[in-house]
Amino acid sequence: MIKKIYLLSLIILLLPFISLADPANPPKARLTGKVTDKKTGESLPGVSIYFPDLMSGSVTDMNGNYTIENLPASKVMIQVRFMGYKLIAETIDLAQVHEMNFQLWPSVTEINEVVVTGLSKAATQNRTPTPIEIVPKTRLLQDASSNIIDALAKEPGISQVTTGAGISKPVIRGLGFNRVVVVNDGIRQEGQQWGGEHGIEIDQYDVKRAEILKGPASLAYGSDAMAGVINLISEPQIPEGHLQGGVLTNYQTNNGLFGYSANLAGNKNGLLWSLRYSNKRAHDYKNKYDGNVYDSRFKEDALNGVIGLNKAWGYSHLILSYYHMVPGIVEGERDSLTGQFIKPVLINETPGEAIAAHSDFMSYKRGMPYQQIHHYKAVWKNNFVTGKGNLKTIFGFQQNNRQEYGDIQNPDQYGLYLKLNTLNYDVRYLLPESNSMNISFGVNGMFQHSLNKGTEYLVPDYHLFDAGVFMLARKNFGRLDLSGGLRFDRRSEHGESLYLNSTEQAVSSGTPGATERFPSFHSDFNGVSGSIGATYQFSESFYGKMNISRGFRAPNIAELGSNGVHEGTQKYEIGNPDLKPESSWQFDIATGMNTQHVSAEVDLFSNSIQNFIFSRKLNGAFSQDSIMDGVPAFRYVSGNAHLYGGEAHIDIHPHPLDWLHFGNSFSYVRGVQPNQPDSTKNLPLIPAARFQSTLRADILPKGKNLRNGYIEFGLEHDFVQDKFFSAYGTETRTPAYTLLHASVGTDIYLKNKKRFSVWLQADNLADVAYQSHLSRLKYTGMNYATGREGVYNMGRNFSFKLQIPIGSKL
Repeated sequence: MIKKIYLLSLIILLLPFISLADPANPPKARLTGKVTDKKTGESLPGVSIYFPDLMSGSVTDMNGNYTIENLPASKVMIQVRFMGYKLIAETIDLAQVHEMNFQLWPSVTEINEVVVTGLSKAATQNRTPTPIEIVPKTRLLQDASSNIIDALAKEPGISQVTTGAGISKPVIRGLGFNRVVVVNDGIRQEGQQWGGEHGIEIDQYDVKRAEILKGPASLAYGSDAMAGVINLISEPQIPEGHLQGGVLTNYQTNNGLFGYSANLAGNKNGLLWSLRYSNKRAHDYKNKYDGNVYDSRFKEDALNGVIGLNKAWGYSHLILSYYHMVPGIVEGERDSLTGQFIKPVLINETPGEAIAAHSDFMSYKRGMPYQQIHHYKAVWKNNFVTGKGNLKTIFGFQQNNRQEYGDIQNPDQYGLYLKLNTLNYDVRYLLPESNSMNISFGVNGMFQHSLNKGTEYLVPDYHLFDAGVFMLARKNFGRLDLSGGLRFDRRSEHGESLYLNSTEQAVSSGTPGATERFPSFHSDFNGVSGSIGATYQFSESFYGKMNISRGFRAPNIAELGSNGVHEGTQKYEIGNPDLKPESSWQFDIATGMNTQHVSAEVDLFSNSIQNFIFSRKLNGAFSQDSIMDGVPAFRYVSGNAHLYGGEAHIDIHPHPLDWLHFGNSFSYVRGVQPNQPDSTKNLPLIPAARFQSTLRADILPKGKNLRNGYIEFGLEHDFVQDKFFSAYGTETRTPAYTLLHASVGTDIYLKNKKRFSVWLQADNLADVAYQSHLSRLKYTGMNYATGREGVYNMGRNFSFKLQIPIGSKL
């Protein structure tokens, strides 16, 4: 009852504000102007004029002029962006201003981006106290990666837990799994994130931009955002009266990855639509030590569609998507004499094993065992201008079907089948800006219901209800910006009992001989989150930030109730229904500069977590691993934790060589359990310190046929990770390694119109054999022929990308 009261009370509270506006005849505004080069005075065609909060905008014509119709008569942030020029972002009152000209300063770099993640209203990056990394579309296109998280893991402070080349889970400053919320299309992605081998069901080619908030973001997103948020922004930004789209193709040599994506989108009189189809498939990847890694293949299919209206009263968008992935499950089993990978086969209709042949590694067909994931999503996003305020609503439905197949005699019969339905909701109201203060409040959360539809069981059927009420505020005092807020969350999780007979079939509790696999439980968790922070602009080029925040995370279903073999991780997992929710205090401090020839920032953090939950191996007799159903047994436990470290990056572009960039970054995180012995002192799954350096030359920025070209050389050095969770043989030391890369790319113009874009990248040029500390394949068994444990990461890889744009006026 209390849960329903939260939602009902907020809706009642918002009704008076909704009635302030007449949606049938809202006040309209129109903005026109011209964009020129500040130094030369020449007109700039193709400049993007965009309102992030309205999701509406335009581009300048050949004479640098622009016109935007159907705008609300209210205060909004406008963003003016053009490659090679400094971004302009400022708030204007459309009720007073109807014409606005802009003069852009040439700039070789830009670090003060506009961000929307975790905020009630768009703001510039330098004026948000929490550390945020921005990954623009150009960087995503130029990078060679196998999935979207793989692409983002190159950012300072961001890592990934990997299962081969196909599956990646994000880690922010040493925290991953359910402590990172991934947001797409405005709602949190829900696809059984507790699983070690469960990736992110999002089309990599559909992401237009990524914002990564590093630090507790429970204030805006509730439980599970303790480490931060990865906001993948995929909705199209199509100017009024334009048709845009294109075809993107990608080939990678190491695992024969073929990828392509085709999309088309338009905007006519405020009616916006978009359609995209993507496909990706790869055979087994290879490295110098293992050769080809059997069953590391995968394939993806994705379909996305958007239809919506952008009008003076706001916008309303409906987003539909479907994602399908079939990844192999790498078990790492080898022939004891030769060290070659073996595969399951049928010998006289009886399951057996055989050494995998070259044709097996090169096959794009599914191997055995494998997973199959179907993810369906529908999102309805609205922003209604009510008087001078805004009412924002987001409602979403997701269904995640996750199946695992491992029976060579019945390859089409799944064993594990988890069916998860999630209903997301978010309702918030932004009060009219007054005296440079923005205040918003609202409620958000989700309903979940998960069912076991297969014949194998890892977690019980469960129901989850999550609700949080919150208030956010931001106040500007000239150079000083203050922001903060408070939130209260309540989460209820109910696990249903399950009884099995002697043949492992589900039966009723009263069946003779039945054993209880999952006991019924009901857990309620409450948490208070909050933050307060400040930014100060010492000058136009120098700034400082400080923030303190409290995070909250309730235990997930696996931590509370798991009891079974997790085939994808080769572990028997045992939950703990007595676990308490995690809570944290994090302190962040940062300083940065953005001058004409140097851009730099240093971010430091300290994060103390109470009741930190993790899994550890269980010991059996004679200090040996406890083995259950043929695999090591792990149990979820908790304790206190302290994580600290930071990131630093600098980009030097010296005059007169403004086209030359020398970029360097360093990331470090240390995670410990205070007052514990050496073997249990270090937290598990803490990434090694990492140094990255690139030398990039931007060439032919305004050539006749070749424009925006670049050549880049770089290295990544991951330091030795000798501070690992060694108790019970859970983790082992990871040696240091250095990887080299090179890339080149350009846009090709004919008759002053872009016809193609081409990008070539080479990763791991020296073909170094290495194991990432966060690779789950590091512990997939011993190769007795070589004495090496586990499977190694991908070797040398060349990537070729070609994009053909489509664009015209409607």
